[in-house]
Amino acid sequence: MKVIFAGTPEFAVPCLQMLLDSEHEICAVYTQPDRPAGRGRKLQLSPVKALALTAGIPVFQPLTMKTDEDLQQVSALNADLMVVVAYGMILTQAVLDVPKLGCINVHASLLPRWRGAAPIQRALMAGDEKTGVTIMQIVRKLDAGDMLHKEECMIGSTDTAVDLHDKLAALGAIGLAKVLKQIEAGTVHPEPQDEALATYAEKLEKSEAVIDWTQPAADLARKVRGLNAWPVAQTLYQGNVLRIWQAVPVDDESIGGATGRSPLQEPGTVRCADKNIDVATGLGFLRLLEVQLPGGKRLPVQAFLSAHDLNGVKLG
Repeated sequence: MKVIFAGTPEFAVPCLQMLLDSEHEICAVYTQPDRPAGRGRKLQLSPVKALALTAGIPVFQPLTMKTDEDLQQVSALNADLMVVVAYGMILTQAVLDVPKLGCINVHASLLPRWRGAAPIQRALMAGDEKTGVTIMQIVRKLDAGDMLHKEECMIGSTDTAVDLHDKLAALGAIGLAKVLKQIEAGTVHPEPQDEALATYAEKLEKSEAVIDWTQPAADLARKVRGLNAWPVAQTLYQGNVLRIWQAVPVDDESIGGATGRSPLQEPGTVRCADKNIDVATGLGFLRLLEVQLPGGKRLPVQAFLSAHDLNGVKLG
């Protein structure tokens, strides 16, 4: 098939690489415009653009995909199918109607659960036991198209958003390859989504990074994992932002404490023993495993404690 690929971040790269390695013809790649990044604010290519250029594929970077020129450009490609993976832009109905076989999307959740911008992080933070990718037809309503195929993935007890991102990116390529074969063979069976089961994965905000120590330790541990590697969970330590990269929940008994509430167990209070940093929460303790101060490196807590005495300190 003659395929247009639309994608931008690292998550989309395995799907593009799969297409490059297949018998399909990629007639063009669409990706977000180059944007300034880093301390020097130099323009950076998206990971998808970098791969496309290496492969010699024409790259287009329209600002909106809504102008007549954009539509004419897409139409002139005469593609059979458009594959969209984390492109970061809403396509108009006019564009969706151009490819002969329509447009399909690789989405990082088991739809209809977690439609929207941050499905990986929201699944982790909600405590879902499994997630996956869904290949679906694209319609104007956000992530609401008929489902063509799913690949499932169990969520490990220590998985971070970074870990799940990499797992699901690989699964996306596997699922996409299966769907392309079905489309060619005419054996694909679209399944409508149950709107009653739909949930929305809102975009992450920096404000969500702040830890509320009155919440249960289990919830906070999931938050730490879900916000790794952005925006990263944080609290205040002696007036400085302390970023928490890794943490696990522990109960009172496992660290030699009492089950009843005491002044020492006020949420946010640190208890250090056996080179651990255990922080009292609304229920149980959160054991910090890797932390970082402004201008410093990410450190395991054993190294951090060699330079900081946190015992009895109140965080937040």
